[in-house]
Amino acid sequence: GKIYAHDGTCTHEEADLSNGFIIGDRVVCPLHLSQFDLKTGEAVTSPAVEPLKNYKVKIEGPDVYVEVD
Repeated sequence: GKIYAHDGTCTHEEADLSNGFIIGDRVVCPLHLSQFDLKTGEAVTSPAVEPLKNYKVKIEGPDVYVEVD
């Protein structure tokens, strides 16, 4: 499969998405249940409307690198 990297903070109320859960190809915010597409970072359900920030991912053998600003 492919690896994606996004900011871990909900764009609605800044909740920590690592405390949320995964449903199919979406991450669900634990605070107000906004859903974000794991591939694109787009906000799929309200109350969030802004997408998550995406980061470039590079895979070299067993190593995974994430390019952060």
